[in-house]
Amino acid sequence: MKMTIAEIAQAIDADTSLLSEETLAKEITSVDFDSRNIKQDGLFIPLLGEKDGHNYIESAAANGAGATLFAKDHEDQLPVAVPVLLVDDPLKSFQKLSKYYLQKINPRVIAVTGSNGKTTTKDMIAAVLSSEFNVVKTYDNFNNEIGVPYTLLQMESNTEFLVVELGMDRPMQLDFLSKLVEPDIALITMIGEAHIEFFKTRDKIADAKMEITHGLKEDGIFIYDGDEPLLRERAKDLSVRTMTFGSKQDNDIYPIKIDGQKFTTNFTTNLWPDVEMVIPMIGDYNVNNALMAILVGKIFRIHEKLICKQLKTVQLTKNRTEWLEGKLGEAVLSDVYNSNPTAALEVLKTINETPVDGRRVIVLGDMLELGEQSLAMHASLAQELSLAKDNQVYLIGDDIQALAEALKPEYDATRLHVYKKDQLDQLAADLIADMQPNDTILLKASHGIHLEQVVAKIVK
Repeated sequence: MKMTIAEIAQAIDADTSLLSEETLAKEITSVDFDSRNIKQDGLFIPLLGEKDGHNYIESAAANGAGATLFAKDHEDQLPVAVPVLLVDDPLKSFQKLSKYYLQKINPRVIAVTGSNGKTTTKDMIAAVLSSEFNVVKTYDNFNNEIGVPYTLLQMESNTEFLVVELGMDRPMQLDFLSKLVEPDIALITMIGEAHIEFFKTRDKIADAKMEITHGLKEDGIFIYDGDEPLLRERAKDLSVRTMTFGSKQDNDIYPIKIDGQKFTTNFTTNLWPDVEMVIPMIGDYNVNNALMAILVGKIFRIHEKLICKQLKTVQLTKNRTEWLEGKLGEAVLSDVYNSNPTAALEVLKTINETPVDGRRVIVLGDMLELGEQSLAMHASLAQELSLAKDNQVYLIGDDIQALAEALKPEYDATRLHVYKKDQLDQLAADLIADMQPNDTILLKASHGIHLEQVVAKIVK
């Protein structure tokens, strides 16, 4: 990002009455809403949340901030150490600036949402496109009203593609984000139970996910899971071009053969039956994520050999289906950023089908935001766990206790270990004491359980 203070002010209609002509000509080269991360000549965005960002402007100035937005209703605490752009609402001005900058750089925009798999899909699409284009993708999970504008403003002037992840936890959130980024291609990975506490039914979750099409360009493309009736039904009402992926042969792309290995998955598709693809992760659900990336690559005429190469070496965002090595050499599968019943069942099924040399150790934490159905949904995982009676199972959290009760008839105390959500340290200690060199260990939970702390203690 490179803009003068004057250009920024004009883009967001800011009051510059406190600034000189010399100051307005000064160039801003970055943006951040965390004063600790401000770089030299960066623009500081003082957001209003649990803490008031205006209280950290002096800190931002000390770190080299070149300018700051400043809410007009805070004028009684105006700073003197950094140039000030007066605005009504710093967040809305931040969003407006990101929209202006997006239109200025004018890349092709690929927007991804879904109840599960959106971060992995984003990573795969970005990897495929980067074989021939300059690509910027959403950093980590910066996928909300703050994270998306931040992502837009990270683009360099030579950016050709923006692959942006859009999150959702309430109605009309995706409507806003989609209209902010105006995607050329919009994708929905799947409809699961994430946030069902607020939406009550999968139908309403599907309605909310479809909001990603609200900002889709008239000549844009909507890509979705064709095996999901809720999406097929809603896609019929769209005037834009649609494409589908899934396991059924009436989709635009589907796998012909899937061969799961211990750490990778090999597969072929109907598009290139003689070309074997390899992804560095396990699970049919990750093949679905790869199918979306393949479709995007094909749309932009990337050769299948390049797509193969990029998928085989894709670098995934941390804590998403990530293979790590335990202290004794165990295989540790960390998937601790997000969880819902559909995603948990998929990964449990995959780990049960994965060839292992030793034991399978399953570590599960609470799946959050499931509302009144939470206990039943946690207990429903027992069916998949009952299929592999040699598993060691560790459970941590509140509602996961329902799963513990469901497993007790088949799992004795030597194989079922249950912890309260504040017993992460004890869980880690017990795992370390129990682990054996040939074990394969799965850890899966919603991020709010913080299983990543356990992962950090059991790996090298």
